[in-house]
Amino acid sequence: MEDFFTYSVILGIFVATVKIATPLLIAATGELVAESAGILNLSLEGTMTIGAFTGFLVANETGSLWLGLVGAAVGGGALGLLMAVMTATVKVNQVVAGLALNILGLGGAFFWYRSVYDESGAVALPTVDRFDTATIPLLADIPAVGEILFDQHWLTYFGVVMVPATFIFLYRTKYGLELRSIGHNPEACDMRGVGIISRQYTAVIYGGVMAGLGGAFLSLSEAGQFFPDIIAGRGWIALAIVIFGNWRASWILVGSLLFGFLEATQLSLQASDVNLPYQLLLALPFVLTIAALVLNRSRSRVPLALTIPYHRGER
Repeated sequence: MEDFFTYSVILGIFVATVKIATPLLIAATGELVAESAGILNLSLEGTMTIGAFTGFLVANETGSLWLGLVGAAVGGGALGLLMAVMTATVKVNQVVAGLALNILGLGGAFFWYRSVYDESGAVALPTVDRFDTATIPLLADIPAVGEILFDQHWLTYFGVVMVPATFIFLYRTKYGLELRSIGHNPEACDMRGVGIISRQYTAVIYGGVMAGLGGAFLSLSEAGQFFPDIIAGRGWIALAIVIFGNWRASWILVGSLLFGFLEATQLSLQASDVNLPYQLLLALPFVLTIAALVLNRSRSRVPLALTIPYHRGER
């Protein structure tokens, strides 16, 4: 246990916190926009898996990691489009549609992967070169802080920038205000001539694109490969972080970093041979996340029309 409380270990925890938080932050900010339009997308786990696979596939076939990101965005956006068709046009129950597409994303990615690479357990998994960290000159030289904040991946910086960008979009632009109004009172928006369906399509597809990029971070920046369980529940955690953040971008950042810190801490505790069951350490981040959601329930700012399909003239 004494080895745990050292400068190198503590610094490593904070560096890992930011990395672990990155895919959660990217996916959660995209989901925030989708839910602001009244669509609950429960397929984030499958969408992130599709993004991780399509990103890896394109990068592996073309040799370009940047094209891999484009492939991940297209893959995630395609699943988002399916979600928009099912919920905004066909009016399928959003929970049922999300769970169905979640299964499609998880199973489809695994089937596609086996079809393309025909891998067996005895054969080494294909890999790609990973994105290098993007060191920001001068700022990265600041002791401790520089390594934690300014020596990360480009997608990490992108995720952080999207926090104020999402806030400005939702609260300082006409389109964003209309989107939020749809999530609270679609009837009033319809009476004012606001296109409900088109805006919901845009929001859900955008959420899918962001989830795809979050998945690509894991396959192209961290692992350098794809495997079926690469997302490992992060899609569900991203959904929980939106609730924890009370549908506010700034608190979604806090929630992502909190989960990242808990996950990084339990990994470091395991490496330090702490005399605790490893199953307890694995469960710790998820248990504390649930506790945070319970404590946060009294100040909910959930969109009032979330999960409720809008039928013109019926309500």
